[in-house]
Amino acid sequence: MWFALYPKEEERRLRYKVEAFQLSTTKADKKWVLVDITDSFARWIEGERYRESYFKNPKMMAPKLSQFLEAVARDVVTQARAAGADENTVVAVLGVASLFGFAQVSDLVPKVITELPGRLLVFFPGSREGNVYKLLDAREGWNYLATPITAYDDGSTP
Repeated sequence: MWFALYPKEEERRLRYKVEAFQLSTTKADKKWVLVDITDSFARWIEGERYRESYFKNPKMMAPKLSQFLEAVARDVVTQARAAGADENTVVAVLGVASLFGFAQVSDLVPKVITELPGRLLVFFPGSREGNVYKLLDAREGWNYLATPITAYDDGSTP
């Protein structure tokens, strides 16, 4: 399990350069599967019967957010399997910033990693102090033992 950690301000730049990760992966004789969850919330809410009520009163949606998280995890696993992910595959997840306010990356990762062979790479816009990761630098953070991939040799981010 890897986290590609980068400053939140660099999201567009990273998206532009994601192909470099793919090229490096395939050059190392590994398969590459990219799953972009950026629009997962929009796709999920579209199927919700009471979505108009949720837009009027967002607090009503809170009890349903665990179902959203399950849908995202299912989608990641389904897309990876459909692409033929096996133990020689890097499954890269892009767009986790779109979970902010709806679900936690710390809740998504265990649901996905146990269902997939190979390696999981999460593109993570935020910061890290030790093993504490902060999505978008906006919340207290959570402790996880992923191997960070950073822009600097010392493992730091600006």
